[in-house]
This record gives sequence, C-alpha cells and structure tokens, in this order.
Amino acid sequence: MANAVSGTAVQDECKLKFLELKAKRNYRFIIFKIDGQEVVVEKLGSPEENYDDFANSLPPDECRYAVFDFDFITNENIQKSKIFFIAWSPESSRVRMKMVYASSKDRFKRELDGIQVELQATEPSEMSFDLIKSRAY
Repeated sequence: MANAVSGTAVQDECKLKFLELKAKRNYRFIIFKIDGQEVVVEKLGSPEENYDDFANSLPPDECRYAVFDFDFITNENIQKSKIFFIAWSPESSRVRMKMVYASSKDRFKRELDGIQVELQATEPSEMSFDLIKSRAY
C-alpha cells in the first residue's frame, strides 16, 4: 500500500496500471474510485476503446478520478499522445463525496508520474472531446 492521501491510501495497483498505460499503452483509459479508505482501479479501457467509451464509463452522479491517453496528429503531421488526468465531480454527487475527492486529488495525482494535462469537470461539457483536443495541442 502506498502513501496515505489525506486519510485515503492509494493501492499499488493504481500506479502499476498507470505505468502500463504510459509505457506499454495497454489501456486507453483508467477510472479510479475511492473505496472505503483507499483509491482503487475501477475500470480499465482497452486500447481499442475511444473517448465516448471513456466518457460513458463515468457515473452520472458519483465522483471519480480518471486518466485518458489521447492520441492525435500535430499540424506538422507527427503522431503524439498526451495523458489527461480528469477529476470528475458531478453537481449531483453527494457533498461529502465531493469533499473527499477534492481533498485527496493532489496527493493522488502526484502518485501518477507523467500526467500532462489536468481537467476538473462537473458536467460532461467540461470534458468534451473538443475540449480535450484543444488542450492537447
């Protein structure tokens, strides 16, 4: 078990799966949730899955952390990828849940070395595909 995150521990599997996403590109995305007193992996998205699959995997009324590996081609025609960290905190989630996720976010994010872009989203439009694309370039 890794370091405590404001009272919330981070399961080693979280870091391991993130390293696999970053180095081996085994996953398109990872969704994490706080379960009891620890952050755990909730869902792994296969490389074939796309952004819609990812967005549809987030619960509409519960908070989550997520990483998404976004592939794109630059204006110079170069294939690139950026790893996004998304703190999903919908308005309809419980206040206590939002507080726990907010207070644990920075410490958890530090456990994942290689995050390139961070987004905070309270509704789907705040993490739309167009927004992700615009933040990647």
